[in-house]
Amino acid sequence: MPRICITTLEYPPDVGGVGESASRIAKMLVDLGYEVHVAVFRAIFRREKQEAQDGQFHRSYQETSIRKGVTVHRLHPAVRSLRGKEQDYLWDIYQQLKSLHLQYQFDLFHAFFINEMGFITTLLARESDRPVINSIRGADLHKHIFDAKQQGHICWTLQNSDWTTFVSRDLMKRARILVPEITNRSSAFWNSINPIDLSQLPKPPLADCLKGTVISSVGNFRDKKGLEYLLDACADIDRQTDITLLLVGNFVEKERDYWERELAKSGIGGIVITGKIGREEALAYLPYTDIFAIPSLNDGCPNALLEAMLTGKAIVGTNVDAIGEIIEHEVNGLLVNPASSEELYLALIRLIRQPQLRQQMGLAAQTKVRSHLAPAVERQNWRSIYQQLLGFGILAGIAR
Repeated sequence: MPRICITTLEYPPDVGGVGESASRIAKMLVDLGYEVHVAVFRAIFRREKQEAQDGQFHRSYQETSIRKGVTVHRLHPAVRSLRGKEQDYLWDIYQQLKSLHLQYQFDLFHAFFINEMGFITTLLARESDRPVINSIRGADLHKHIFDAKQQGHICWTLQNSDWTTFVSRDLMKRARILVPEITNRSSAFWNSINPIDLSQLPKPPLADCLKGTVISSVGNFRDKKGLEYLLDACADIDRQTDITLLLVGNFVEKERDYWERELAKSGIGGIVITGKIGREEALAYLPYTDIFAIPSLNDGCPNALLEAMLTGKAIVGTNVDAIGEIIEHEVNGLLVNPASSEELYLALIRLIRQPQLRQQMGLAAQTKVRSHLAPAVERQNWRSIYQQLLGFGILAGIAR
């Protein structure tokens, strides 16, 4: 039985799209007959630096558990000094990952997120003469590529990956521009989603606060989400008809002051913000949603979009990444250009005024996600890549 090591920055019960995707794919690989280990570690060491400030020094350690047939190792670097640097923590994580490999002798490595995560994983794979897959999720190539300190690591990792996957054609195009030689060893395909039974979910705590037409958006709200343009559009709509803007999630802490000012400035009468909640509670708000808005400036292939489609919601999204690939304008949703408050307003007000169109597009979205984004489709994509890398013996960089 081939033994796989997936590396990821989050994994359930952690909340986040990367963790959900890593978990879904790990379970697929178990079903395909692989022994799957997941190494979870962060490349941003806020907790370790806080521990150092609090005098909580400790050696490195791992927490290992079994989740639905997957062996999960959570790696924690040592905290030895107030002057600990990023490189100290990353070196420690590398040593722990190497120790796991010496213990389990993995046959293939698979990294989710290409920055420090992909670099550490690919370096170990190359040194160990093992094939490695890197999966680009979104922000790693949309945003971090503009950090001069990370450009070298990103490009080196792309060059040294046996296969690279992308969740949108936009992301793949950028990577192929940066490193043209990956063209014949890369592919783009969407995330998938399992069926959802909303009937078993309890009534969410803020449901009674939702009035009028409910426009919802979901996420860890930050710069890339385009929320300010949705606020502009809803402010104009709020002056004409009764709406609630439901924001399922919370704001990233470093941008909180900005978003609180934007909310106050919008003047929207009905805004409901859930704060950070678990996936089940977030899903429980979907039956109370009339229109699902995803105004992202870039966003990979967001799971929240697939969840809204699967439950038959009318979608207004921006024509970026997989959002613009999955949503067919005027068929299963409405597409607008990113950073356009006016286009968002026109699309939203149209769906508010035409409930029959909302229903029609919601049903078309549901049909699309069930047929084109079913787990069986994604499973076949992964089966093909894994069989190619393991079944044909692409080791020690033969693919390059």
